Amino acid sequence: MTRTALKSSGVADLARAAREAARALAKSDAALRHFTLERVAATLRARSDEILVENAADLADARAAGITGAMLDRLCLDRERLESMARAVEEVAALPEVIGRVDSRWRRPNGLEVARVRIPLGVIAMIYESRPNVTTDAAALCLKTANAVILRGGSEAFRSNRALGRVVAAAVEESGLPACSVQVMPTSDRAALYELLGCDRDIDLVIPRGGEGLIRAVLDHSRIPVLKHDRGVCHVYVHAGADHDMALAICENAKVQRPGVCNAAEAILVDKAVADAFVPALCRRMAELEVEVRGDETVCRLGGDRVVPAADTDWGTEFLAKIVAVRVVDGLGAAVDHIERFGSNHTESIVTRDADAAERFTREVGSSTVIVNASTRFADGGELGLGAEIGISTSKLHAYGPMGAEGLTTTKFVVRGEGQVRG
Repeated sequence: MTRTALKSSGVADLARAAREAARALAKSDAALRHFTLERVAATLRARSDEILVENAADLADARAAGITGAMLDRLCLDRERLESMARAVEEVAALPEVIGRVDSRWRRPNGLEVARVRIPLGVIAMIYESRPNVTTDAAALCLKTANAVILRGGSEAFRSNRALGRVVAAAVEESGLPACSVQVMPTSDRAALYELLGCDRDIDLVIPRGGEGLIRAVLDHSRIPVLKHDRGVCHVYVHAGADHDMALAICENAKVQRPGVCNAAEAILVDKAVADAFVPALCRRMAELEVEVRGDETVCRLGGDRVVPAADTDWGTEFLAKIVAVRVVDGLGAAVDHIERFGSNHTESIVTRDADAAERFTREVGSSTVIVNASTRFADGGELGLGAEIGISTSKLHAYGPMGAEGLTTTKFVVRGEGQVRG
């Protein structure tokens, strides 16, 4: 099928097929789903040539369209990345079973036994940009949790995502589960997306993962509940009680290790008490790493010609590049205020040897991941022990932060009695 829009009935059929697949998945046992994921990983390896051919075509189109740097890197697949994707699927398969888990149980005075039991959400629509590995991560997590999923990637990765979808669907069907358990939208047309967002009878949750424009478009058009995986304006706060060598290493890793991802630091806040010593060292380190520093007046004075004066818009910008905004703040309270004003509820880190300051920071900062004395790059499902993640939720309802298998489930009440009736 081409990139042209689906007919109206085609989008509805896609959603209905997912609903039917979800019913079958809900009846499946954990052993079959584990086997299915093992087949997905094996098929990714066996059909890697097919995937790489399609990815090369996407990359050629992207370069012709002027896409460079971090965005091109996010799109690129090679054998090493495909192997990493296959291992991630296997890691999801090895996770403890969530479906059917009893989270709590209690007995009422009348003898009724009440339990809360984990169940699938049903049908997930995943809408995302650039990174083709999201296709297999999302498919694996949904299969693990007995959810059907409809995947709609960006136009820049159209061929790659379609190839990955074919591979996953083939493995799913070989295992005995419905091939429609995992479907990739066969079009990148925006009208078809909007139609999908109206299929509220068959789709239970929409997860958009990408830039501000994508998130806003989904929120404006969806009739289905939306769980945002929004931009990452992440901060490192160097507290007055920080070890400076540790702080430099954390700032470097948070900004430079992979600048084009959502958990990279976009702003560094330096306590006024240590600014004279720390800011020049930070600016020197960033210059060595070819990172552009955009600083406030104090940072410009202390960092010299290494610093570009920051614009007001820089404080809330997700650069996704080797650019970082640096501001000097008057204490921990000012740092928290800055994060509250300019952050995106993603990830914030404090560097300090002061246990009381660390405790206050973790209590007062409301972001989905708050880190003490470590890089923001650890805000990741795999790094936090969740296996692959479907994304990092910046919505506070249902799931918040790195969203693994448990975030794709809900609970139902199971009540057992012995003939009780209500008086």
